[in-house]
Amino acid sequence: MTEEKATLAGATGGAGGVVTSVGTVAALGVPGLGATGITSGLAAVGSIVGGGMASGLVITAAAPVAFGAAAYSLYKWYHS
Repeated sequence: MTEEKATLAGATGGAGGVVTSVGTVAALGVPGLGATGITSGLAAVGSIVGGGMASGLVITAAAPVAFGAAAYSLYKWYHS
């Protein structure tokens, strides 16, 4: 049962990461989530690390994985 709860914690963290990633891209780009808004948002995220849209895509895609792994690890650490 503990492993199921840890998996649920990781999934919840990943979902939070998705929401955060989409919100960040929407906030940094041209208003709207059309092609212009998404590309400008990804380019803005990528410019934070000195890259462009491709770097922004990598960062945005990695965020939910990192959030999920952190939530899973924290749950396992706290309940061990």
